[in-house]
Amino acid sequence: MNINKNTLFDFAVPMPQLVDDIAEIGHKWTIIMQGGMGWGKTESLNLLKQKPALKDHEFIYIDGTTKSDSGDFYMIKYSDTGETFTTVPHEELGMHLEQLGKHVVLFFDEIGKMPRSAFNAILRILYERKTANGLKLSDKSIVYAATNMAAEGLGDVLQAHSRNRCRVATVSVPTKMEWLQWAITNAVHEFVIGYANDNNFIFKSFLEHNLDAQGNSEHPEIYDPRTPEPPVAFVTGRSLAHASDYFHLYDERVASAVSGGHFSQDVEKSMKHNLKCQLAGVVGPKGATDMLTYFSLQKDLPTEEDIINTPMTAKIPKGGAARALLMARSLKNMRKELAAPWMKYLMREGAGEFTKVDQAVFGMGANVKGYHATKILARNEQYQKWAEENVILFGKA
Repeated sequence: MNINKNTLFDFAVPMPQLVDDIAEIGHKWTIIMQGGMGWGKTESLNLLKQKPALKDHEFIYIDGTTKSDSGDFYMIKYSDTGETFTTVPHEELGMHLEQLGKHVVLFFDEIGKMPRSAFNAILRILYERKTANGLKLSDKSIVYAATNMAAEGLGDVLQAHSRNRCRVATVSVPTKMEWLQWAITNAVHEFVIGYANDNNFIFKSFLEHNLDAQGNSEHPEIYDPRTPEPPVAFVTGRSLAHASDYFHLYDERVASAVSGGHFSQDVEKSMKHNLKCQLAGVVGPKGATDMLTYFSLQKDLPTEEDIINTPMTAKIPKGGAARALLMARSLKNMRKELAAPWMKYLMREGAGEFTKVDQAVFGMGANVKGYHATKILARNEQYQKWAEENVILFGKA
């Protein structure tokens, strides 16, 4: 799908707004969302599942890269005489559910990569919500699709007449704060949160980054098809989530080694080397090397004992990444004896103290549905006062 820089940046829609659009008009028009690789297009289906208006819908996910031709969607059914035949849709499409009184949300992911034969087979569903043999979706059923941008060079192509009969919308790369909120909600490892908080370039399309005289990107950590040798592994929202899994696995292995009595400097060195190799496979060598530096940032953090015993004098980390680590650690370990001194610590005023951005990271995490320490914080008078004064940090302006 061909777009240019102006289309991407002047007319891009944030994912939450695009999901709202799909939920509200997706029963009339097929919206095709186009956007950068690894930034949550597939996740849109889970966001739609959270919509109260769609609670009775059946959700169907179809990956266009797993289909080879029309036979993946339709089979031949001969008449009783065998002289004629029709085609019947695979149950995967959900076309039979209307007869059962059910509504569906039908999502064709990676539609721009779908082979032409398979793509042609679903066009009538995209355009008209029905098949040639008379089956149709209910009036409340939703159909939408997702694809990468042609500018990414991943093979995504849709013909002009297909785009014209649907509604194409470019989804923007999330802002850092949007991603941090998602990361905290989904228990992303604090080292990955710190890395993302410290690297704003992650939250921009490759089209916004400059190339040097040799055509190399100023940020080799990201995928840029314009470069002579695009990286094999690179940083996206999806790969950050994968990196988080590896960090959690590392923590589990360390804890197991310690409890088993066989943890040593050599074991730790071996584990960190293994972690670096794992990370390189998902975020690339430079991203992996940079993420590992967050082990050293731990020495810049105050201990929980310091915060509990001397909240007004406990040191505050200088760097944004270290502060993000501290917020994530405190959210994870929040308990009754930490709540009151932590709020005194967080609300300190003056030069070098916490910024609104720092507080926003904590605020979003504390407001996550199902957060384990919600009741503990809610009983704290300082937290209640701070939450009222900083309600915008919670997304409730």
